[in-house]
Amino acid sequence: MLRLSPILSLYIGRQYLAAFLATLSVVSGIVLMFDIIELLRRASGKQSIGFFTVVEMALLKLPQMVQTLLPFAVMIGAMIVFWRLTRTRELVVTRAAGVSVWQFLAPIMILVFAVGLLMVTAFNPLASSLFSRYERLQDQAQIRLSNPLSFSSGFGLWLRETTGNRQTIIHAQTVRQDGLSLVLGGVSIFHLEDNRFTFRHDAKLGRIADQRIDLDKVWEIVPGRPSEPREHITLPTTLTISKIQDNFSSPETMSFWELPGFIRFTEESGFSAQKHRMYFQSLLASPILLCAMVLVAAVFSLRPNLRMGGVMIRLGGGVGAGFLLFFFSKVTFALGLSGTLPPALAAWSPAMVTLLAGLSTLFHLEDG
Repeated sequence: MLRLSPILSLYIGRQYLAAFLATLSVVSGIVLMFDIIELLRRASGKQSIGFFTVVEMALLKLPQMVQTLLPFAVMIGAMIVFWRLTRTRELVVTRAAGVSVWQFLAPIMILVFAVGLLMVTAFNPLASSLFSRYERLQDQAQIRLSNPLSFSSGFGLWLRETTGNRQTIIHAQTVRQDGLSLVLGGVSIFHLEDNRFTFRHDAKLGRIADQRIDLDKVWEIVPGRPSEPREHITLPTTLTISKIQDNFSSPETMSFWELPGFIRFTEESGFSAQKHRMYFQSLLASPILLCAMVLVAAVFSLRPNLRMGGVMIRLGGGVGAGFLLFFFSKVTFALGLSGTLPPALAAWSPAMVTLLAGLSTLFHLEDG
């Protein structure tokens, strides 16, 4: 069996990389345009938000969208390069020289796997940082419904509650769930009105339950007055455990390297980190998923005999298979979030099923 030469490998890899980058650029441009239109709609009627601010927000969100679009760009790019090489008879000559489909796919698979690793380890931290800035801009522009919330092992729990022109910022060094209440340790509560500090409460222990905050052994600090100790204070609040969990920092705002520590700290505090665990597992599985998309493209595109016809049908079948995989991944993701499936199984199932299906189909088509 003839081995694939380095020159041919570089040629195939260069052809694929060009098709992949072109596809990703076109799809990203279309998504960016629709994001700008959607943000303009949401920002309509707000005089403080200009067109350039909307464009900035869309650009900050785009890297996160690129991660979602990447499997489709990989598949469509592979279909384009396979069709081009078939149309120019280069694939026919390569196969006639004794190069099997596995040798032909090897440089593309290696390149795609490297892109997946780079995306997870390097691009994802950048995308998460930019997406976090995008969400902060949404909050400043008041076009996001939920209030921001940050929860990390390095800084404890941060909450912000807004009522009219008043804001309450809560910080707790430790946190744990006790039944239907939230027990806080080392609590500091900052009260602001019209974005100006008014007074502060520091307490050793606090509890959030039944739409109130109970503080024990409190110091009340008001500017211009001596600090006053109090044994117990009760403050009204609209915060509940469900609201706090629903408003956790979205997993998209956290990098691949931060997620394990966040998950560990969250679960040690008694909260559910199922969504973040699912997102982390899906990031781990993404390089395998990208390789599986190449196999899907090969199944529908590696046909050396153009006289068979049905080129558009095969291309449409490949795109349809990609959307079917997308739907399948969303179903398994929902099952993982609900706890019906373990997070690892739910996140890795789409990638592994697609990979095995592509391998078995190619074995059948190429080796009988």
